[in-house]
Amino acid sequence: MQARVKWIENGMFLGESGTGHTVVMEGSPDEGGREFGIRPMEMLLLGMGGCSSIDVISILKKARQQVSDCYVEISAERVDAVPATFKKIHLHFVITGKNLKESHIERAVNLSAEKYCSASIMLGRAGVEISHDYKICEQE
Repeated sequence: MQARVKWIENGMFLGESGTGHTVVMEGSPDEGGREFGIRPMEMLLLGMGGCSSIDVISILKKARQQVSDCYVEISAERVDAVPATFKKIHLHFVITGKNLKESHIERAVNLSAEKYCSASIMLGRAGVEISHDYKICEQE
């Protein structure tokens, strides 16, 4: 994988992925950011949530679950020191569909957490306390 981050001005940077996608990133206002872009640590959380969500949906599709909606709410705590690394991250999946089987949902979330999500496994190995749970919403 390749990526490039270019300083634009003040606390603003433009990140470009190896596949050509771009994102504006900024530091806090104390660091010259003007709240136009996402902060890099927020980007890490989004990447982890995206990685895990891709796994969960893929596993549920293979299990022929009728998922109509899925989102993950991510909450994180950082240490109160420099560097302000993550201490804890919690992923709460909300999955909606018809005739969803809880055993399949639980299996998908656990497989992502324990076997497939490179981002959460990497952060866990770095000492971040990672936790997951889910809520099932039956579609009428």
